[in-house]
Amino acid sequence: MRGLIKTKPEPGLELQEVAKPEAGAGQVIVRVKATSLCGTDHHIYRWDEWAQSRIHPPRIIGHELCGDVVEVGPDVASISVGDFVAAESHLTCGVCFQCRTGSAHVCKNYRILGIDEDGSCAEYVRLPARVLWKTSRDIPPEFACLQEPLGNSVHAALVEDLTGHSVLITGCGPTGLFAAAVARTAGAGLIIASDISDYRLGLVKALGADHTINPKTDDMDSVMRLTNGEGVDVALEMSGNPSAIHQCFRYVKNGGRVTLFGIPEGQVSVDMTNEIIFKGIRVYGITGRRLFETWYRLAGLFKAGLNIRPVVTHTLPLERFAEGFDLVAKGQCGKVVLFP
Repeated sequence: MRGLIKTKPEPGLELQEVAKPEAGAGQVIVRVKATSLCGTDHHIYRWDEWAQSRIHPPRIIGHELCGDVVEVGPDVASISVGDFVAAESHLTCGVCFQCRTGSAHVCKNYRILGIDEDGSCAEYVRLPARVLWKTSRDIPPEFACLQEPLGNSVHAALVEDLTGHSVLITGCGPTGLFAAAVARTAGAGLIIASDISDYRLGLVKALGADHTINPKTDDMDSVMRLTNGEGVDVALEMSGNPSAIHQCFRYVKNGGRVTLFGIPEGQVSVDMTNEIIFKGIRVYGITGRRLFETWYRLAGLFKAGLNIRPVVTHTLPLERFAEGFDLVAKGQCGKVVLFP
């Protein structure tokens, strides 16, 4: 089969012919119909400091996927050949304290598809049957493969109820775009989104944001004017930018909620006294999705009319992967989906 591989400890990837995997006990083989690029894949492509500390070549990258089950190994009862599936990328241990007490999404020993195990940017991928999510064929592959990253935004936005609440979203990359769509479907009363890219602000407007702000050219204090001087009920930080993090703490109302999902490149100083304690706010750190609570919630959101179509801006064959990564680097895209 063909696979997109980090072959050497240097920038770039190679599309090579490799052996098709075989299913062992508890495993299945999925023929990949669609796989999408994310920020993690871009880190690996660039071979930045994080990637150098985390990836051990050779490794097939990719962890956002959907496809058809074509082979089932021994001891698999829940999945059958022919099932259309997506997959949870966090491969949890099942035995640590977190796994055994309902918090497997923060498993101490989890491994990640496309980082610790060969991933989905290939014609076939081997997966534990327990991480598969049966998916309706009514959902096109370019959307079905996005359920894993979309789940991040579902968990971030709905870690508390936001129906009728005012929401600020800082960062309109794919997770921020998804968060806007989720907040709209979940009944948010007011959605304000900020980003330094007018292109992405256009996308978030199409997903239901009521107001957009470009901090380079617009006044962020308009958040206060739009909320009658109170600030927002909920601030979702999806960028990892230090300035945006402080904006979330500044513009959330006293007693409000800040959810942190974006990953800063380094340490960020926080004025604990004035930004958190004296405001009496609740701060959530979000990693991944609750297993599988978020997946069930996402299925319900789709039934409620969740629209993510504007997020998928580019679809490409696998061999045009470099073009996809160039779009990601320039920020001139929402989600880029590859078709093996």
